[in-house]
Amino acid sequence: MKGMILAAGQGTRVKPITQVIPKPMIPILGKPVMESMIELYAQHNINKIVINTSHLAEVIEGYFGDGHHFDVQLSYSYEGRLVDGVYNSQALGSAGGMQKIQQFSGFFDETFVVVCGDAWIDLDLTEAVRLHKKNGGIATIVTKNVLLDEVEKYGVVVTDAKGRVTSFQEKPAKEDALSTKINTGIYIFEPAIFDYIPKDTEYDIGSELFPKLVEEHIPFYAVEMNFQWLDVGNIMDIWSVTKDILEGKVPGYRIPGTQVKAGVWLGINSVVDIDNCDITPPVVIGSGCKIDPNAKLVGPTLIGANCQIDKGSIVEESLIFDYIHVEKDSHVKHQTIFGNYCIGHNGAPSNDSNWSNLRSHVAHNRVSDMLNTI
Repeated sequence: MKGMILAAGQGTRVKPITQVIPKPMIPILGKPVMESMIELYAQHNINKIVINTSHLAEVIEGYFGDGHHFDVQLSYSYEGRLVDGVYNSQALGSAGGMQKIQQFSGFFDETFVVVCGDAWIDLDLTEAVRLHKKNGGIATIVTKNVLLDEVEKYGVVVTDAKGRVTSFQEKPAKEDALSTKINTGIYIFEPAIFDYIPKDTEYDIGSELFPKLVEEHIPFYAVEMNFQWLDVGNIMDIWSVTKDILEGKVPGYRIPGTQVKAGVWLGINSVVDIDNCDITPPVVIGSGCKIDPNAKLVGPTLIGANCQIDKGSIVEESLIFDYIHVEKDSHVKHQTIFGNYCIGHNGAPSNDSNWSNLRSHVAHNRVSDMLNTI
């Protein structure tokens, strides 16, 4: 079976991290979020996959290659132009990216699945496809039911009694919401969908294609399914998703390393005195790290690969990406540190009075070195 992963966006809501790596490559506990999606496809025998790319495409293609390490076949559809020997990104939108692939090779010649590359899910895709075929529509949106208080964060899908989509609401106030079914960005299509997508232009699935299908009374459906869905739509989500996993709220997400004591996971080739170091779980320490015995780690905290935490330093409820050196007597609290950037858990650049001093203490290797570890 065939699938597509949408990975061409700029990731503007996840800046400044996406100035260095594309959004689908943001690591959750050391693993790029899109890697989990490829693994899910493979589990459900969706083994021929095209990924549309644009912004920092070389990072995605360099990591995943042809897909053989994941037991799938991968191809890439770059969205951009070559100008004076330089590739310039020019994303075509989710539906426009699909149409570009179809015009190039006719790849989508059977029922196919399309997902976003910036979420982790444990959805039974086989069952979702079965329900799609049972309904007999041209397209299916996989929806998830949320609490009424949460609808204003999502696109809401409204259906009739048979599950046929009748309208949409974009982030409605809870008093205006006509449904609590949200669009998860997981779609199943028949090849006939391309009759409704214009060629050679930017075109979006959610805001343009689906409303067009409703307007023209084309049968397509929503199937509500119960599954876990972790979306990294913005900076704040990176921390909240990591925190939920470390606190055991996401059954099925594998925590890397070896659990060396209750709530403490350790990678290989790391130097840390587990018995004497002051560690309050849950804490994950990546491979190749050096933690001074007189440092203090307070969970939930993630220390990425090849990090160094010096004497007297405290890392408290924070997310430290790879190749970060926290020097002597620094205090990192409620922060995400990635390269040169320190971001509070509210998504804003740190305004902690300690951060101006901490800048001189937190060092890191070159970004190119850091990318090699993702």
